[in-house]
Amino acid sequence: MRILLVGPPGVGKGTQAALLQQRHGALHISSGEIFRTEMKAETELGKLAKSYMERGELVPDEVTIRMMATRLDTPEVREKGFILDGFPRTVAQAQALDEWFGQKGVALDAVIALEAGDDEVVRRLSGRLTCRQCGAIYHRDNHPPQVPGVCDACGGELYVRKDDREETIRERLRVYHETTKPVIGYYEQQGIVRRIEALEVESTYAKIKAALGL
Repeated sequence: MRILLVGPPGVGKGTQAALLQQRHGALHISSGEIFRTEMKAETELGKLAKSYMERGELVPDEVTIRMMATRLDTPEVREKGFILDGFPRTVAQAQALDEWFGQKGVALDAVIALEAGDDEVVRRLSGRLTCRQCGAIYHRDNHPPQVPGVCDACGGELYVRKDDREETIRERLRVYHETTKPVIGYYEQQGIVRRIEALEVESTYAKIKAALGL
């Protein structure tokens, strides 16, 4: 399995990638998670990525491409396959990925385009709460903590990340429509895009499973 999940922020790409990994074995490769690891370690790359992400902007292509190519070119990924989440985010990144795949003699099996309206994305993300200590994620509406403001898992403080504030979400959506959404058109020319309305988690997963013939 070699697939790409693409869609606006908050549409559920990470959730669906995790389900696919759990149930089918391919590895969930998230550019966002890799960047967060770098930021937590306060590496040079992490500091650079943080400055862009906090403004709701994309990390420059050359940084992202180098990082992801390194991760994809490992024995584990070659053996198990992958579910890309958060990359490629620009047509230039998609073209660079195709070039890299061509050098390796592989290709994407499918691109799953998860879809949700902007107002729904804002509702989902602005209600999200993150634990400062362990990184666990909650939601005010559909996954609240047992004690307000306190992580169920470790007792850490819950907070709203800067990139989950409404003004930042709106900017992220603007960037998505302008920069990332054209990636779907790029792959549609190859005939490998499957568009799926992303609603409830399990129903969305069932649609993805059917689209992939699993």
